[in-house]
This record gives sequence, structure tokens and C-alpha cells, in this order.
Amino acid sequence: MADEEGQKSGSPKPESPQPADPETTDAPGTPTRADAAGRKSKSPEAQEVQESKSPEPAEEGQGDAENVNENAGGEEQTDGDKPTDDGTDETQEQEGEQQEVPAETEEAQQEEQGEEQAGEDGQQAGDDEQQAEAEPAEAGERASPEGEQQQTEVDKAQEESGGKSPTQEQQQPPAAGTDARPSSQASLKSQPTERGPLEVAQIPDAPQIPSPDRPESEMEGTMSNAALNIIWSFGLNRNVRVLNLTDNTRKVIMYTCAHVGILYDFNSNRQHILQGHSNPITCTCVSEDKRWLVTGDRGKDSMVIVWDTYTGVPIQTIFDTSNSDEGGVVAVGMTPDAKYLATISAAKSQVLSIWDWTVDGDTPLCSAELKSTYGVQNFILFNPQDIHYLVTNSDSQVVFYNWSNGHMEYFAPPLTDQDFNKQVGRYSQSIFQANSSRALTATSIGNLVVWDNNKPVTKVISSEPSANKKALKIIRLQERGINVITTTDKYIVVGDVAGHVKFFDQSLKLVHWYQDLNLGPVSAISFAFNPDFLGIAREGTNYPPDATIQARQFVIRDFVVGSSIAVFGNVTADGTAVKVIHREHDGPIHSLAAHPTQPAVVIGSYSGLLKVWNYEKKQVMVSRTFERGNLIRCCSYSPNGAYLAVGFMNGSVRVLDSITLLDELQEPFRYSRDAITHIEFSHDSKYLATADAEYTVSVFVRQHGVHVAPYVYLGRNRAHYKPIKEIMFGIQLDADFPRLLSLGTDRVLVEYDLERSSKDDLQIASSDRIEQSAVPQCMTWYPPITKEHFIVTANDQFKFKLYNATTKMCRKTLLGPTYGSPVQKMCVIPTKDPARDKRYVAYITEYKVGMNILPLDGNPHNAMALIGHPSGVANMVCSNDGRYLFTAGGTDATVHMWEININALEGQSSLGGADLIPFYGLLEGGREGELFKELEDYFYYAQIRSQGVNAMDSREVSVKIPLSEVPFVMRAMGFYPSEQEIEDMLNEVKFSRYVETGSYVEAIDLGEFIKLYINHRPAFGLSPERLVKAFETLGLPAGKAGPAINRGDLLEMLQTKGEHMTEYELAEYLMTLLGYHAEGGSSELQEFDTNIAGDVISDHLPVDITAEMFANEVLGFGMNQDSSQGKA
Repeated sequence: MADEEGQKSGSPKPESPQPADPETTDAPGTPTRADAAGRKSKSPEAQEVQESKSPEPAEEGQGDAENVNENAGGEEQTDGDKPTDDGTDETQEQEGEQQEVPAETEEAQQEEQGEEQAGEDGQQAGDDEQQAEAEPAEAGERASPEGEQQQTEVDKAQEESGGKSPTQEQQQPPAAGTDARPSSQASLKSQPTERGPLEVAQIPDAPQIPSPDRPESEMEGTMSNAALNIIWSFGLNRNVRVLNLTDNTRKVIMYTCAHVGILYDFNSNRQHILQGHSNPITCTCVSEDKRWLVTGDRGKDSMVIVWDTYTGVPIQTIFDTSNSDEGGVVAVGMTPDAKYLATISAAKSQVLSIWDWTVDGDTPLCSAELKSTYGVQNFILFNPQDIHYLVTNSDSQVVFYNWSNGHMEYFAPPLTDQDFNKQVGRYSQSIFQANSSRALTATSIGNLVVWDNNKPVTKVISSEPSANKKALKIIRLQERGINVITTTDKYIVVGDVAGHVKFFDQSLKLVHWYQDLNLGPVSAISFAFNPDFLGIAREGTNYPPDATIQARQFVIRDFVVGSSIAVFGNVTADGTAVKVIHREHDGPIHSLAAHPTQPAVVIGSYSGLLKVWNYEKKQVMVSRTFERGNLIRCCSYSPNGAYLAVGFMNGSVRVLDSITLLDELQEPFRYSRDAITHIEFSHDSKYLATADAEYTVSVFVRQHGVHVAPYVYLGRNRAHYKPIKEIMFGIQLDADFPRLLSLGTDRVLVEYDLERSSKDDLQIASSDRIEQSAVPQCMTWYPPITKEHFIVTANDQFKFKLYNATTKMCRKTLLGPTYGSPVQKMCVIPTKDPARDKRYVAYITEYKVGMNILPLDGNPHNAMALIGHPSGVANMVCSNDGRYLFTAGGTDATVHMWEININALEGQSSLGGADLIPFYGLLEGGREGELFKELEDYFYYAQIRSQGVNAMDSREVSVKIPLSEVPFVMRAMGFYPSEQEIEDMLNEVKFSRYVETGSYVEAIDLGEFIKLYINHRPAFGLSPERLVKAFETLGLPAGKAGPAINRGDLLEMLQTKGEHMTEYELAEYLMTLLGYHAEGGSSELQEFDTNIAGDVISDHLPVDITAEMFANEVLGFGMNQDSSQGKA
């Protein structure tokens, strides 16, 4: 019975993933849901419009269109009266012959409205019985006066049919040699079955996302369990197509920003954020009824998520188990009824998979691996008339598929420029032509490739579907390249690089076009969903005229156009109104600045667009687009909010009025020949400083007066020899005068003497090397939560360091957040009462954004981080009231707005434990582990050493050890600090209470030592790779063993480079390491014989020393074993 129904039932489009079958309703004539596209409507008005569409060529390619009519249209309708899905079997022929229907015929059709069911049966024969059986349901629907009763009947029918989809019963008869359909899990039966995972009867009619009727607490503006929560996203991903989710109750589009999806109500200016991906979203699709949304990404931990757009809840997740950088998908497609999902993997050898996602998200129904020679298949589409056929294409190959019963076959028809003696171009997108076995593929030079079944030449024309196709012909549709080809109702729609949107009938005659949208090159076209749409011009409407002689109103659905320059627009067909929804950045965003007093944030990008947003109202206050070549790199507000300074990639600096964005300078400053990377104002707006890619700091000074420039050039100084990571202004401790500092990757902290500087002479007050091996990444002023004033820095070894603001002495080293990459930028969150309120610092790493509780102490539970931008976080600023963070994603051209939840961070910290409990967890084995027990033994032994190993006096056991013993215990624990690091550790403890008590600390207890050890030791232990890299840098190639260093050279470098050793120290240490001297050496009061040291070293240390030999034989680390374990 199922097979018979599949061959005979009509083609009403379902409204949801599991709608009722027209033949399984409660009783004959029970009204069913209207066709989603209105194709089945047979009212006289619809026939009148259809029959009157006789467009005349009015634009480029019209001559070709007539040729197409002769070939494409004529060949397809050789049967004469073969019906089409939308009931326009005769009108299609009339359109091809350029015939018009007299007005008398139209009136007669209106009188025959009640007889249209029987009329259709009289016109069709043979296979036409298929459509005739579907007509009573359609007519019954049109007679239904109440939509609610109609929906109720549909729900009842869905329950009786087990939630199965009628689209699977609409399949064409199976091709010869293939199994009859449906024959897999898609098979349909009329008897009741168990309800599937998705219960359509529970679909809420309203409210829909985003809706003012919906309580705010359900969707947005609420505090999440995380310390940071995305509440708005500025910008968009122009490389992922925009989807139109508009229906009768909402005006919503869906687009992507980095790794999140955005449901945006452009009528009420509301967003709902879809969070779930950890990589940038690469592809999306939506069901025909606009309810079920699919998003996919590529990379590690990639996934495909199916969302319910009515609630914003993820319904199904398909995980990628490859766990590789090539994981994920590049294209997704969904059947019109949303029952099945198709994905194309991102691997080099792509795999196309079909999923029954409502039943199983772990195993696909069937898959096919594609050849890499086909190129990257990045577009996919199901045949809406038979979902067991689909098409994909790359820019060089189109592939057709046929799947059923766990089996899939595909065909990749070849096509070259020589086949038709025409240039083909690069493929963009493909569609299936309605009521035909043909498919069309658009190309980058304005061509359409027509594909048809690969069968012997015969006069019998058949529309039987087949995946085995060949190129039938190439049609020159227009001059400009086609980016988008899609369908709506009975029209074929194309969008091109010139920003035009054109509508063609099925015989490819131009019906209407939009050429004044002014949205840019079209990259996406998506139509609204209206189940009651009939395509009839009603009284009072103002639709544009079509291309016929009568110029009848061209009635289509409203649609959204996306462009490759990051502009989205909504086109209302009635009145031809174009509303720009978004006009965003189409270049990387690095420039961010928050207004010091107002709820405003400025965003600048490499596209030259500068926009100021009111982030509370989510409205653009003012914007400016700079002329070509002005790529915005950084910007900053003056503390009084009067000026906005902007730095560009070409080295120019502009000072703008912060309200109008107009220039305050007649000509921009052009003192740098390379990009301006940082720009800052002093606290009193007297000075403006910039840092550029030439490692130079420039300073501009404020001048007052009428008709004078607000700032003039003061001087420049190239105090660094590597890139500058940060510049910042501060305030002198004894005067209200600004001080300027810069920090570079050369490990140098430079302070400039602004008071003594003059025109073309920027003086340096001090220059201090603050790191020995680590590379500083950023710095900021430590808030006044201590009596001592500090500068806090973060380095590439995951450490925070506090430096005295005056002496530049390292006063404290603390373990920083270890979330994949070091901290790149810090920002102390503002507060109303800086002296009394608890303070927090926000930071960004390479991909994440996070927060840390102050004061810094190395407790890992005081920090948190979330994925901010998977492609890299470029910048971060904080709002003036401390409520929000803004992060820029660089290449993803988006900015996320994060709401700060202090309570969540404090709760996380409390759960981590108090005092030493968090630090015990950082020791291998914890409080009860072997390492802690060894530490206790070392601690007591250090007390014995301090009192003298050979002393005969009674021992005094204490809870503390002298500071002089700290380095030895550290080495015993496996941490080998340099002399500089030892000095920093001792100073940290020695001066820890000096400001409060005025005295030094001479001893340290076990708890303080554990904190000192955790904070100073390498965050990830010893790294054999660092030793190998040193030998690669200093050594010479020595065959398979790798680079080697000459023994004499090594001994000389150890005595002369870095923290050089004396000859006596070097001899003692090497003798001890080689095992020819008592362990402990002079530190354990052992005697050392210098007379034999030279001979022992020359005899047991080879002439050429490799990294492996040095690690295994001298240091005793077992590098091979460690590295192999690390790789495993």
C-alpha cells in the first residue's frame, strides 16, 4: 500500500518534519495544511496570473532565453498535456508560445471555481491520476474557514500516521534496475505507528523567537551560570549565507557570527544567540517551514546541530569523531519536510552522508566517499520532488546522487570547455528543475549548465528521476557571473555579482528583475514562508509589473538578500521596498574603544568602516567610511570623551570629533611608515601616544586656542628593537602629571620623560629588561588594592608578574590562567568605588576571553575562560561601568558583547576551596601524594642543614626554614631556577611585609613555600623540546643524531654566556653530574678535588655533544622516554 501511495499521491509540501499524509486524514474532505509554497492552488485568479505571464525579453541574454524556450521548454513538454506540480500544465505551454488569455476566459474561470476538482480530472490521463488524487484535499483546504481547526485536524492526522512525511510518499516510480521506494527507514505506512522523537502536535504557534510577547527571562538578557555570557553580536560572517525565517508571525533572519548563530528579529531589533559550536560555523540550512535550523562547523571537536527556531533549543547534535583539524562539514542540506539531513565532510577525501536525524544522530543511513579530484564540494541540495536524489557541486565538478535502503550511488558527469566549444566557468550553485528530470548549474561567467538523464537518444521524453546525468547544453543566461540560483514557487531565481536578482519561469524566460537593490554582489537569496501564499494580487496591493505586454503585477514572497560585502537587505515585494537590515564590516576587526562616560563602543575594521554603537539600545549612533586604502587598526577615546583618535595600517593618525566622526585636523599625522598598532591618551588628554610596527613610539601634545589643531607633533623614539606589545599612560605618584611606558617583545620596559621632552626630542627616563627568558605579552596598572603601586605583566610562560611602579623590581610572580595559550591582553574592570569594591581583571588569550579575581595569588579556581573567537581574539575593551566586555575577532569580522556575572566567578572560587586547598590540587597526587610527603622531608632536612649537618647540639624543629635554603628545596623538587629567578623568589618573600611592617622576612613556612613553588615552577614542567631547540640553534649538523655542539664550545659558552659560571663551579657541577663526585658537592660540605676534574671531563664527555646525550648522560632526564610519552 505504501508503494502505491508513493506513486500516486500528490505533492503537497509539508509544514513540519512529520506532517500528516493527505490520504490518512480522519474522513474524506477533512481540511489539511495548505501547501507551503501555494503550488497546488487552482483558484481562477491563480490560473489567470499563471496564464498571463508571457514575459518578453527585456535584458541581456534574452535571445538565448528564446532559444532555451525552444530547446528546454519544448523538449520537456513533448507529451502535450503532461501536468506539472503546480497545476499549470497548459499555462506552461502558453507561456512558451507567448500566448495571452482573453478576459472572457478569465471570467469563465472565475465562474468555474467550484468545479475545479472535476475539471482537473478531465484534463489528465495516465500518470495524471497522481495529481488528481491530491486535488480534493487541496480544495477542501481552501473551503476551510478556520485555520485553527485546520491545524488541529493536521495534528490528528500526524498522530495517526506516526508522524511520517508525505513527501516520502510522493516519489516518482523507481528507475529500472533500482529498488522501489520507499524501502528504507523512510518507508511510509498508513497504519498508526509510535510517535517519533519530534512531536509535531506540541508545536507552539506563538510566541516565536524573538517576540515581544515572550518573557525576557526565557531567551536573552538573563544571567547565565558562567561569569561571562554573550548577549549581543555585532557584525556577521559574510561567507555563510543568510537564511530568512520570516513567516506570518515574525520577521527573523538567521546568520552567523564566528562560532555562534544569530536569530535576529529585524522588526523589533532583538537577537537570540545560538551557542554550541567551538569552531567558526561554516554552513547552515533550514527546513521549508523555517522551524528546523541546521548549523555545522569544521575543525577539532566539530559538530552539526539541529535547532528549533521557535524555542532556540538544540534538538539533535551529530558529533565528529575524527578529532582532527580536518573534521567537520562544509555543507549541509535538509529535505523540504526536514526528515533527512545531508552533510559533506571537510576532509581532503570528502564524505557525503544522509542522516535520519529525528531517530539517530550517531550513525548515518548511508554514505559515499568522493574523489579528491572533484574539488571541494561546498553546495548541496535535495530534489524537492524526490528526496532520494540530490546534487552537490564544487567550483569544478557537479555530482548527482541516488540513495535508498542504506545504499548510495553517485555520478560525476564530466564537462569541459571543449565539449560544447564554450567556456563553462566556475560552478556556483545547482537546482533541480520542476516537473523535469533536468538540473541547472550556474557558473561564474553567467552561464547555466543544463543536465539531463544520460540515456539513449529517443523521441520519448521522460521525467523519471535519475542520478546518471550528462551535460545537455550550456545556456548563456547573462553577461555577469551568477553567485546564487534557487527556486521559489514556479520561478527560478538568480543573483549575480552586479547585485541584481532576476526571476525566470521554468522555460527560462525573464519574468522580472530587481536591479536597484544597491546591496552589493549577491551571495544569498532566501524567501519568507507563508503557507497561505497563492501568488494572487489582491486589491490595494502595489506589486511591480512583470515583463509581459499587459505588465501584470508580479506577485512573489518577500525575500532577504545577502551580499559578499556584508550587507543584508529585506525586499518587500508589495511596494518594492528595500530595507537594509545590516551594513557591517567586510574586513578584519582589530579596533575597539569604549566611551569613558556614555554607553557607546566604537568598532573599526580593515574595510575602512568606523561605527559607533549605543550598546544598551543596540543602535548605530554614527558611522563613517574612510576612503580606499585606510584600513583601521586601532582607536581610543580621550578621557573626557571629546576626541576619538584613530590609527591606520598605512601609518596615519586621525583625530576625530567623537560625536560626528569628522576630522579635527586639516591633515592626518603621517610620521610613521608602517601600521599604527597602539594608540592611547593621557589621563588629562594632554598627550596622545602611538606605537607602530617600526617599534617606534610617537607622542603628540595638546594645544589650546581658537582655529588651531587640537594636537601637534612632539617627538618619536625607537626605544625597542622588537615589536611593541603595549603602551600605557599613568600618573606620577607625587604629582598629577602623566607618565608614559612601553613594553616590547625584546623584554624591555621603557619609561619616557615627557617633562623634559621637546619638539622632535622624546626623552627616555628609564629602560629596564624585566624578563630573562619569558617574553612579555601585555601590561596594565595594578589597581590600588595594596599599599604598594604595581605594574602587572603577563608573559608567554603563563605567569603574571608584579613590578614596583617606581623601581621596576619584580615583586611577585604568580601562576596565570592556563587555557591553551598565554594571556594576550588585560583590562582591570572599572568599579564605582575603586578603593573599597572588590576588583577583577578581564583578559584574552589567543582564542578565549576570561576573568580573574584580584588580588592575584595563583589560585586556578579564581580564573575562568570561554571560547571568545575560534579564529583568534584580536582585541578587548571594557565598558565604563564595568558591566560588559567587548571582544573583537579579527578575521571573523565580529564583535561579541559579554555580560559580566561576578557572582558566578565568586561561586566558582568558593567551590575550589580556601587557603591551601587549591594549591594542594596542583601538586602531583595532592595532599596525600608522594610529592607532598617528599616536600615535608625536604623541608625538615633543610632545617637540619641550616643548623649544620655535623652539629652535635640538640636540634630545634620549626615550622619555617631560612630563605637561604629555598633554592635547594626547589631543586630537590625538580624545579631548577636560574640565578635571576632565585633572586626574584627571595626578594618576593623578603619584601612581602616590608610596606606594612618596615622589616624583612627571613624565613618561610611550608604553606608559603608551596605557593611559592606552584607559582614559580614552569606551568607545564620541563620541556625536552626547549633543550632540542637550543642545540639546533647553537650546534652543527651531525648526521642522524641531530645537531651537536663541540665540547670546548659548550664549556666556553657555559662560562661566558648568560648567567656564566666560574671554572671551579663548572668543574664541580660536571663532576657531580657525571657521577665522579659525591652528591650534593660543596653544598653538602663535601670536598672537591680540582686536580682530577679536567681529566675526568675530557675522558667521559665526548668531543661532540648532542641533545640526546646531554639529556640522558649528563642531566639524567631520559629525554627519549619523556618525549615519546609526550607524543603518545
